[in-house]
Amino acid sequence: MELYQGLYLNYINGKWRDGKAEHIIEVDNPYTGKILGSFQAANLDDLNEAFESAAEKQPAWAASGPYAISQVIGAAAGIMQQRRQELTNILVQESGSTLLKAAIEIDACIGILQLAASYPFHMETMVSQSLIPGKINHIIRKPVGVVTVIGPFNFPLYLAMRSVAASLAAGNGVVLKPASSTPVAGGTLLAKIFEEAGLPAGVMSVVVPHTRSIGDALYNHPIPDVISFTGSTEVGQRIGEVAGRAIKKTLLELGGNNALIVLADANIDYAVRSAAFGRFLHSGQICMSANRIIVDKSIFEKFAEKFVAITKSIQVGDPAREGVLIGPLISENEAKRVVEAVNTSIKDGAKLLLEGKREGALVYPYVLSGSNQVFSARTEMFGPVATLIPAENAEDALRIANDTGAGLSGAIYTSDREKAFELAARWKTGMVHINDQSVNDEPYIAFGGEKASGIGRFGRYISLDEVTTYQWISDQKEPRAYPI
Repeated sequence: MELYQGLYLNYINGKWRDGKAEHIIEVDNPYTGKILGSFQAANLDDLNEAFESAAEKQPAWAASGPYAISQVIGAAAGIMQQRRQELTNILVQESGSTLLKAAIEIDACIGILQLAASYPFHMETMVSQSLIPGKINHIIRKPVGVVTVIGPFNFPLYLAMRSVAASLAAGNGVVLKPASSTPVAGGTLLAKIFEEAGLPAGVMSVVVPHTRSIGDALYNHPIPDVISFTGSTEVGQRIGEVAGRAIKKTLLELGGNNALIVLADANIDYAVRSAAFGRFLHSGQICMSANRIIVDKSIFEKFAEKFVAITKSIQVGDPAREGVLIGPLISENEAKRVVEAVNTSIKDGAKLLLEGKREGALVYPYVLSGSNQVFSARTEMFGPVATLIPAENAEDALRIANDTGAGLSGAIYTSDREKAFELAARWKTGMVHINDQSVNDEPYIAFGGEKASGIGRFGRYISLDEVTTYQWISDQKEPRAYPI
C-alpha cells in the first residue's frame, strides 16, 4: 500500500479519524488546480484530546530508555530513505515542489533524523561538587513535556520534521498543526512515518483545524510547554505575545528579507549563477532566499546584464518535470500578490529589467533594479522576484544589507576572505555565507535569525537544548552544620 493512502484524516491519540468540526479543508495541486483530497477539520475538542493524550503518554515514552527512543527515530530515517519516490510525489503534488527542491527537502529530513537519533544519549545527568561540605549536586537534563509544532507550507515536511524529531528524541510528546495548504506533506505524512517506525500511540498527534475556529488555543493551552513555529513574522509576533502571557517558551523561525552582497573583486559569472539559484529555487518561497541583491556600482551594469540573461534561461513550469527550477506558488492568490507587489515596486521607482508574467499559480521571474526603499526591497517577496541594488562600496553594501527589520541569512561574494569575515561580523543576521548563496541548512550547524527573523536556533545539539530543561537535585550526604 502506498504511504500516501489514508492520510486525509486527523491523527489523534493513535487513531486516524475525521475531525469534529463542520469545516471541510480541501487540498489541491497548486500547478494543476486538481483537488487531491479533503479533511474534516479538527475542533477544540479534538485539540484537547491531542494535548491530553500527549501529556498522558509522554512519561512512559521518556522512560522507555535511550536505545528504544533512538531506534524509533532511526527507523523513521530509514523509512524516508526507502520511500523517497512516494515522498517526492507528495511534495510535488501538494506543495508544488520541483524535483530538485523535493530531493533537497527529503535529504534534509533524513539528516536531521540521523542527528536526532543521537539525542537520547545526551539526556545526561551531570554531577558537581557543592560549596557546602558533604553535598553533591546533580544537574539533570529532562524533556519539557509536550511541544506544539506549527509548520509552514513552503518546506512543509522538513520544517515540521526538524522540531518534531528533536522533541520526540528528547522524550517529549508532540502535537503538530501543519499549514492548511499542505496538511499531508507537513502533517499526517509525519504521523504515518513515525507510526510505521514504532512510535507508541498517543505520543504524537496531528490536528488539521480551521485556524479561525480554534483561536489562540494552540499557543495558550495549559498543556504544551514549548511552542515551535515556522512562518510569517506577523503570526510569530502574535504567538510570542500570547505564549508570553501564558509563560511558555517559544521557538520562532520567521521571515527574512535577506541580502546577497557582490563586491567589486568578486567572480561575476560565479556570483550571477549562485545568486540566480539562491533567488529562484522553489520560486523564491524560502525564508532564506536572497530577496535583495546588492552589487558594487563598478560592476553593477555587467552583473545586471548577466543576471537577466541567466534568469531568462531558467525553466519554469510543471514541477514534476526534470530541470524545472521555478514551479507554481502555493496558490493563485499568492501569485496575484506577487505581481501586484511588482507593480507597487515600479510605482516606487524600481526599474523593470526583466518582465515576468503570471499563468495561474505560475509566476515567471521578474528582475528589478532600484533602491532599498522600493516595495520589493522593503518586503519579503516570497516569490520569483529579484531586486538588484547598486552600492557605492563594501561599507555602503553592508549598510544597505543591515537596513531592514529582518536578519535571517545573507551572502557575500569577494576574493578577499578576510574582508568578508570582517563584514560578516558586523552584519546583524543569524547566518552569512561567503561565496555561496543564502539558502543553506545543515544538521550540525546553528540555524536561526536575529531581529524580527526569530528566536532560538535549530541544529547540532542546540535543538535538544530548545526542547529540554534542567533540574537541580542536591544530595546532602553528611549532616550540615547550621549556625543556629
